[in-house]
Amino acid sequence: MNTDFVEELKWRGMLHDMMPGTDEQLKKEITSGYIGFDPTANSLHIGNLVQIMILVHFQRAGHKPVALVGGATGMVGDPSGKSAERNLLSVEILNHNLSCVKKQLEKFLDFDCGDNSAEIVNNYDWFKDFKFLDFIREVGKHITVSYMLAKDSVQKRLESGLSFTEFSYQLVQGYDFYVLNRDNNCKIQMGGSDQWGNIVTGTELIRRKGGGEAFALTTPLITKADGTKFGKTEGGNVWLDAKRTSPYKFYQYWINASDEDVKNYIRIFTTKSKDEIEVLEKEHDGAPHLRILQKSLGEDITIRVHGKEELDNAISASQILFGKSVKEELETLNEDTLLSVLEGVPQVSLSHDQLRNVENVTDLLSTSTSGEIFQSKGEARKMIQGGGVSINKEKLKSFDQAVDFTLLHDKYLLIQKGKKNYYLLSVS
Repeated sequence: MNTDFVEELKWRGMLHDMMPGTDEQLKKEITSGYIGFDPTANSLHIGNLVQIMILVHFQRAGHKPVALVGGATGMVGDPSGKSAERNLLSVEILNHNLSCVKKQLEKFLDFDCGDNSAEIVNNYDWFKDFKFLDFIREVGKHITVSYMLAKDSVQKRLESGLSFTEFSYQLVQGYDFYVLNRDNNCKIQMGGSDQWGNIVTGTELIRRKGGGEAFALTTPLITKADGTKFGKTEGGNVWLDAKRTSPYKFYQYWINASDEDVKNYIRIFTTKSKDEIEVLEKEHDGAPHLRILQKSLGEDITIRVHGKEELDNAISASQILFGKSVKEELETLNEDTLLSVLEGVPQVSLSHDQLRNVENVTDLLSTSTSGEIFQSKGEARKMIQGGGVSINKEKLKSFDQAVDFTLLHDKYLLIQKGKKNYYLLSVS
């Protein structure tokens, strides 16, 4: 599918700035362009999704996307947008992180589609044997100190403190662009608006050292309507790795987006066409309580990152606490999803021997669990008789009912008291 890349970014609200001549270059020929990704963690997070989607749209427009994972620059540290020096990582940790990041990028980009197949490069490959004296002679002499000091990312850190390591980062990133321009015919570097200074240092180095021409394009930094930081929750970053952020929590992040934010997000984080989005917006505005935009966005991005099966799990999990789920749906959830959706729910524990000695459900919900669910047998009986208690999504029929429920994953019972009070009984 070929689209006009710049026009696509404009209507999606994803274009912040670009160098003169960039649009003309993209219209002239299939162009190779790259974005750098920082491997300081073993997973990308949704803050990286903007740049990943830029590469997706770049490829859909017929161009060749290159993802640079910074095995070398990850050892240095970029001052852009940072208020303090960051910890430097070992080679072993960086290599592990790089392999994890590569796997995540492969879910978004097509690496086998002909001339515009995506490519992943690691700048450690050209920096590992580059000696310091060679670097300052071959690279440093082309960029003046006054040029480097003028960058916003440097100016903002001068008072609080900026090491030579981070000060030199723009030369290192600039050299990346030079090498990719020279060896891979990369004509354009893209990134967030806070990367503008580093990117244009690369275009300057290409012009001064190689006599070539290169271009730059940046995207706006995403902000939320309520002023809180995009991609953050009370638990921190929302990661693409299911072990760091469960598919359920990932899905819930998008489902819980405000109406104002979701109209922005669905343009940025999906490949839906303008017409498709406008139809969805019209449907959403007609019945906002159905959260049509949020569900469409959540389904689209969760499938791309985690797959259809995990999306189905996430939707089923949502129904446990927020809808009218049934026992069969509960039993289909894998253990990780079950525990994720019930995080924060009070937990009580019994041994298998204790469970076998429980006389009936009234005993189980009161004395056997030390009054953590019901403080007395009378209170438990009354609520059971009123139809207000369920175990594993099955409503209890009688207060002297036997405890013969199938344990979820051979170790759990989900107890619901009233409409909103849940308890997870763990049997060990």
